[in-house]
Amino acid sequence: MAWVLLVIAGLFEVGWAIGLKYTEGFTKLWPTVGTLAAMAISLGLLGLAMKSLPVGTSYAVWVGVGAVGTAILGIVLLGESANAGRLLSLALIVAGIVGLKLSSPT
Repeated sequence: MAWVLLVIAGLFEVGWAIGLKYTEGFTKLWPTVGTLAAMAISLGLLGLAMKSLPVGTSYAVWVGVGAVGTAILGIVLLGESANAGRLLSLALIVAGIVGLKLSSPT
């Protein structure tokens, strides 16, 4: 269950990272409210996951899920570059996340 919470926390991290773009420097009310809510949920779920997972693994997976998800949404929603080097780098992050899961004692 901790791994499920951790992945969901990472998805909420994606939400707040992308949400930051839409707040326009925290000048737009509803994107700001949504972004702050996603931040709170993400950190709360990360904290719950860390009750039974190692801190290093938890944090690395949380950041990895957030980074990969944010980069993919940046490509899809914001027209950011999807060149081979970027996609290979994202694949390596995913490989690292999978490796952490497979080598985790929990």
